[in-house]
Amino acid sequence: MKKLCFAKNITLAIAAALPLCGCLKSPYHVTQIPNGGAFTGTNDFASTTPAISTGDSTDGPKVSEADLKNGIAQADPSNFDNWIANKEALAAYTVHFDYDSSTVKVSEESKLTGVAEAMKGATPVAVRIEGNCDERGTEEYNRSLGDRRANALREKLATMGVDPKKLLTVSYGEDKPVDNGHNEAAYAKNRRGDFILLTPPSPGQLSKLENNK
Repeated sequence: MKKLCFAKNITLAIAAALPLCGCLKSPYHVTQIPNGGAFTGTNDFASTTPAISTGDSTDGPKVSEADLKNGIAQADPSNFDNWIANKEALAAYTVHFDYDSSTVKVSEESKLTGVAEAMKGATPVAVRIEGNCDERGTEEYNRSLGDRRANALREKLATMGVDPKKLLTVSYGEDKPVDNGHNEAAYAKNRRGDFILLTPPSPGQLSKLENNK
């Protein structure tokens, strides 16, 4: 029943996204997973459609931790240039992190399960994982920390059976806070990983996008 509810929710989200004319132009830095996204340093601060199958075959084989550590290349982000971005569809599954950490907390893992279940068996979809930080620390360090957070989430989803080639990552560092306060309550909200649902445009939308170039 739970899986059916997820499938129903994702179908409604995709239907809501298709009428939109906005598109992702991929100005983002998309990361790989070298060394499984591990971080060994220390710091006190914190064509137009990829080949994605449909139906139950969208579920990718589960990826082992060893495979992740050997590095799994992401799909070419340009393949998703015209895909429609829906920020609301998976907003309920935003994952939050501890201060100066890219470790996914046990208490947050159910959210990843929700994302994985929503993607399995759905129509062609992909997800952009956005890593974010609070304002403390240097801009360079926070960009790196956001990168590790996004990749940590990608690794977890891959081990849950989501095709890694359907998971893009980007780090915004401290640039996209959801709370502009300067206190721990605000910082806790900003230390997060967001999931943005990407769906291919319809033929009509694609034609309009091509004409607007």
